[in-house]
Amino acid sequence: MDNMNDNNRIYIFDTTLRDGEQSPGASLDQKGKLEIAKALAELRVDVIEAGFPITSPGDALAVKSIAREVKAPTICALARAVQKDMDIALDCLKPAAKPRLHVFIATSEIHRKFKLNKAKDEIVRIATWAVQYARDRVAEVEFSPEDASRTEPLFLYQVLESVIDAGATVLNIPDTVGYTTPFEFGNLIKGIFDHVPNIGKAIVSVHCHNDLGLAVANSLAAVKFGARQVECTVNGIGERAGNAALEEIVMALDTRKDIFGGKFTNIERSQICKTSRLVSSLTGMLVQANKAVVGRNAFTHESGIHQDGLLKLRKTYEIMRPEDVGFGETQLVLGKHSGRHALENRLAKLGHKLTEKELDHVFISFKALADKKKEVFDDDLVALVDKEIVTTPRIYALGYLSVLTASGKDPKVTLRLKFKGKTLTATGTGSGPVDAAYRMIDKMIKRRPRLLDYQIRSVTVGKDAQGEVTVKIQGDADEVMIGQGLSTDVIEASVKAYLDAINKMLHRSKLSGKDRAAHGV
Repeated sequence: MDNMNDNNRIYIFDTTLRDGEQSPGASLDQKGKLEIAKALAELRVDVIEAGFPITSPGDALAVKSIAREVKAPTICALARAVQKDMDIALDCLKPAAKPRLHVFIATSEIHRKFKLNKAKDEIVRIATWAVQYARDRVAEVEFSPEDASRTEPLFLYQVLESVIDAGATVLNIPDTVGYTTPFEFGNLIKGIFDHVPNIGKAIVSVHCHNDLGLAVANSLAAVKFGARQVECTVNGIGERAGNAALEEIVMALDTRKDIFGGKFTNIERSQICKTSRLVSSLTGMLVQANKAVVGRNAFTHESGIHQDGLLKLRKTYEIMRPEDVGFGETQLVLGKHSGRHALENRLAKLGHKLTEKELDHVFISFKALADKKKEVFDDDLVALVDKEIVTTPRIYALGYLSVLTASGKDPKVTLRLKFKGKTLTATGTGSGPVDAAYRMIDKMIKRRPRLLDYQIRSVTVGKDAQGEVTVKIQGDADEVMIGQGLSTDVIEASVKAYLDAINKMLHRSKLSGKDRAAHGV
């Protein structure tokens, strides 16, 4: 790590692509992982934990790709204290400019007894051997005693002292099951500094889970007592209730310098919202409206008292400026009379610099939306970019949709799809308009994927608000795909979402065999 002598520097270790992807339903393909990794580099995170290579050939491929193409941050891979795990992870890290191997083994009594069936001395021996093995092959080695917050303190100190002597450069203290509280966790970190004699030879890191809603609070308590690396994820996604949210950690340190004694991160704050939206779009994990820093309502004020105060002095009701995190100004209104240049300028302020071709595509969609809505807000524009600038080829595209409904009768749907320059048409009924539309799509594509999940939400305000539909489907080969669609008409949004998921499924089916063979995994 650079700048190690600056004790006020807090390193941001992003594990969105590893622990974040462990969120149920948040699986990412290799292309999506690389896209997020590049965004994290623009966000200027210090470390990207790119994956857990032993878990699957796809994860190994993703780590290799990120190590090869993303050079500014340290690229990290996770491995158990097992030689096969470490060898595969080290091989994936070979292209990295700044590689780090992250090795872990459980240390708590409950894990030793019921998961590992190993005694304390054997845990120390394995941990020491693993760190030595890794350090002989890579300069940066991070060690995590899994379930550290429930480990007996004296034994934890013993393990940490041993792995530092073996060559660990970063010691990560996980609250693996989100069990501890800020007071306890702060004291745990203090105890480590007080009782591990060689602690000055390593950076102390923390990795907190949110099972009790305390991941960010516990992480910040640890910083107060000397931790200098925080492991976190964009939007706080992760196993079970998630991880400490990157955006909340960064902005808490920035906003409350008075409490944290001038501690700072190297994060490019203006990229926070853009990265949040990208992660939400690619994982299908929606950000709740009242989510701190990046939620839709984070900088929205409805109360007349609040509005009056803001007009007189912004700081009366805002402790952060929306511009500082790339949120943009609140509700700049564009309409059907707005031109291409105005759209380009507004998107640039929102952090989106599009190519001429991308701008042309979004402008057409913007004009179509403006004809349906009286006002087009910032959220509308961001949603258009997220949904219209796609990386997956549109094998099937919606050409025409008609829905006829009447009381007491099944709805009748007519659909036209564009496919390889041809137009496919089908008409039929179902138990509802969405069911009918999906039946017609299955008929035309001659496949019947299983619909696992269907969600709808409003992404903007007003009677003519856009609806965003997120679907999850499972194909014949058990592959699971997430699709999203956006429209002021929820039936149209539902059709777009279903087609998006199908296109992803067909695209992956076409390329997966060829890609894996090419990478030798």
